[in-house]
Amino acid sequence: MQPRVTAILVVRNGEPWLDRTLRALAAQIRKPDALVVVDCSSTDGSAEQLAAATPTQYVSAPNLAMGAAISFGLQAAAPAESGSDWLWLLSADTAPEPTALAELLAAVEVAPSVVIAGPKVVDPDDHALIRSYGESLSRFGATVRLVEDELDQAQHDADGDVLGVTSTGMLVQRAVWERLGGFDPGLPGVDAGLDFSIRARLAGFRVIRVADARVTRGVRPEDQGRRRPLSSRGRIRVARIAQLHRRMVYAPAAALPVHWLSLVPLALLRSIGRLLGKRPGAIPGELAAAFRVAFDGSVAPARARLRRNRTLGWASIAPLRIPGDAVRELRAVARDRASAENAEPDLVRAAFFGGGGAAVTLIGAVIGVGLFWRLIGASALSGGALLPLDGDVGALWSRLAWGVRNIGVDLTGPSDPFSAVLALLGSLTPWNTSFSIVLLWLAAMPLAALGAWWCATRFTEHRWPPAVAALLWMLAPPLLSALADGRPAAVLAHLLLPWLVLAAIEGAKSWSAAAAASLLFAATAACAPVLTPALLLAVVGWAFARPRGFVRLIGIPIPAIALFAPLVVAQLLRGNPLGLLADPGASVTFPRPTGWQLLLGLPSSASDGWSALAAAIGLPGGLGVLAPAVLLAPLAAMALLALFLPGSRRAIPAMIVALLGLVTAVVSAHLGIAAGGADVVTPWPGSGLSLYWLGLVAAVVVTLDAIGAARVVVGIAVLVTATISVAPLLIAPVLGTGNVTKSDGQLLPALVTAEATAHPGVGTLVLVPQDDGSLAVVVDRGPGTTLDESSTLWSTRVTTDASTRALATLAGNLASRSGYDPRATLSRFKIEFVVLPQASGGSEGVRQRAAEALDSTASLVPVGETSVGTLWRVPGFTSASTSAQSIGATSTAILVAQGVVIGLALLLAIPTGRRRRVVTEVALPGEDPADTFDEDENA
Repeated sequence: MQPRVTAILVVRNGEPWLDRTLRALAAQIRKPDALVVVDCSSTDGSAEQLAAATPTQYVSAPNLAMGAAISFGLQAAAPAESGSDWLWLLSADTAPEPTALAELLAAVEVAPSVVIAGPKVVDPDDHALIRSYGESLSRFGATVRLVEDELDQAQHDADGDVLGVTSTGMLVQRAVWERLGGFDPGLPGVDAGLDFSIRARLAGFRVIRVADARVTRGVRPEDQGRRRPLSSRGRIRVARIAQLHRRMVYAPAAALPVHWLSLVPLALLRSIGRLLGKRPGAIPGELAAAFRVAFDGSVAPARARLRRNRTLGWASIAPLRIPGDAVRELRAVARDRASAENAEPDLVRAAFFGGGGAAVTLIGAVIGVGLFWRLIGASALSGGALLPLDGDVGALWSRLAWGVRNIGVDLTGPSDPFSAVLALLGSLTPWNTSFSIVLLWLAAMPLAALGAWWCATRFTEHRWPPAVAALLWMLAPPLLSALADGRPAAVLAHLLLPWLVLAAIEGAKSWSAAAAASLLFAATAACAPVLTPALLLAVVGWAFARPRGFVRLIGIPIPAIALFAPLVVAQLLRGNPLGLLADPGASVTFPRPTGWQLLLGLPSSASDGWSALAAAIGLPGGLGVLAPAVLLAPLAAMALLALFLPGSRRAIPAMIVALLGLVTAVVSAHLGIAAGGADVVTPWPGSGLSLYWLGLVAAVVVTLDAIGAARVVVGIAVLVTATISVAPLLIAPVLGTGNVTKSDGQLLPALVTAEATAHPGVGTLVLVPQDDGSLAVVVDRGPGTTLDESSTLWSTRVTTDASTRALATLAGNLASRSGYDPRATLSRFKIEFVVLPQASGGSEGVRQRAAEALDSTASLVPVGETSVGTLWRVPGFTSASTSAQSIGATSTAILVAQGVVIGLALLLAIPTGRRRRVVTEVALPGEDPADTFDEDENA
């Protein structure tokens, strides 16, 4: 007797696909005996189309999942006539080819033990593209699709046993459907067909796939009825929910508690793997899946159904599972296919050794050693804003905590983010942390050249433009001025900017690059906080310009936000938000530049060597300004020309960056937010000028790339004129006229340093004469205030507390003849020594008067002259070691939060390329004839 087939068509807002599906059903050469339509509360025109199709049964149902809708429709269908009745499961987007049902029936009629048959699911617009053809499980229970999104070249035309098939177009024996209870309600979309097939297998039946039966599928099972398809992150989430649900259902009773307890910890471990795999968007889905399955009420009924119907052990389906090497091969093929579809064409970069990178780096090394040869052999540097680092690497890292700062009086608060940069830098030379600053000065030129060259290769395939960019960036006036003036934070910011730009550009399509950009952004902002507004604007603008990479790019500032958050809170509580823009490190004044000097890239009047040269030889001062302007005119012309040549879409962002940098420099020069003794200190404009110069150099690269064969001659002309324009800055360190000199790293007299070694809490009162007749007062603890101990909280203070006023009173009375008894105050502040540094110019008279007053103070004993200054000691002072400050709960919480953010960014930034695996040629399950049901061969 011919088997009876009832087709059940589930529709939920299927108007775009329904007409095609209904026509395909009508065109079947073997038509179903009954058509039951289940309309799941469609809100489009599906109901009218279904009514016009005159099905055998039309059922209106609530918005149900596929399995529940099928069971709902069966209640309205005619009763089964025999045990060989079949159900054909279809959805609105499922259009079978005319022979599909006939081929499925032909395959099951010759094999009595087969109760489920799955067709070859193909693309509706291209029937040669296979969307799905058989499913299985990996060793650990993950779903493995045997064929997915492959071009059909007859390589998968063999019928055979498989572990499971998708629900799309599934032909299932009605008695088995009712016996097994249909699809698991806990699997509303993904894996419903696979799970049902596995339960049928464990009940003693067979599942096959039929190659000649072809059914098109318009949308994925999890997207049926949805107005918008799930995102890739949503698909990962529902797939993980399905996998965990099946794990809880299939697990032995004894292992169930272990699986339940491992759900969340395993989700956390997998989240780390997602970071390493550059898929952070899947992390929320991992956690959501774990919590959902942990409290999934459908697990217990599903386990009961499985236990009630299972007649075979799990070993019976083991041969149909996919080996681990085959799983890796299938996934590698899928990744390669996805990469081929989504990847942009790679830019052909110039080779480092053959393309000029090694050459410009070597030139930079030679120039760097030639400029700073006087520093070779130094163990530390001094001058300008340079100070030694603490000699203990552990102490460098301890500065990151919120606590008492060893500068000022009773100063408690967060560290500057720059402290983290210094800790990393000092850790490079742990035997002498200050030596890392010496290496920075010697290596600054080649590092600048390397960074600019590598960044420029992203914009051009030619060799010459990156070389020009490297040399221009290495000879940038802001860098040379920072090196001459002793500004390590500005030097580091200049070196980091090209790498930040490169990582941000690549970050539009790479999580790894975006994470690296976030770390570089944080480091650059830590070195030059005044650049933060400009960098934020640039990142946000870039994110909106690249909408496909918006999520990756908009997260770039997150690590910087985490590092700056404690300082932001502290400055806001003090009512001084502009203090966040102060330069980290020592607060040092500089001659304010004119607007014309800023336009030429000079961050201070002291950097204008041409004006000084003109004055020295008796020429008009205007010639000193005109000379660098004329020499830099070719560079400016090349940058502006980029806006009118092919490739201007790259020049416009470059010029915007240059404008942001110039505006930052101008604002910096007028933003008095810190104090250096009696002087008001503005952020150093050189950091903004580095960004300004970066934009100009990028525009020059665009021009050189567009002008063809003339690029060599033009590039040489720009390089020569730009080099001559900075000749005074290049000559200064060679002649030793700059601020930077060798140092032994000693900040206080040797006696104080020796005492501080035994008693770290000892205080030294340092009275620094000022040109205006005043004294700057500093209390140094231990061997002196190192660079890592500097704090913008101290340099940007806006009010004075009682301790500060008491200290000022002490210093004023010590520096003048009075009857003031300082012993109580000296004891209160644990001050054992008083130092009066050497002075010159207008401050020399102040020093002389202070020295005479100190000599006449009975509470002080003169020690004598030292290399640092004149030293006095408090007689009878009892030194007491100060116990290390314990890190409180607040500091611990801040460090943990910052560590988590930075750690996640580091994990995400680690490049992890997957290696293509090649496995031996082993047939997958279903590709060989089945030999487990011999009775079918004789049927």
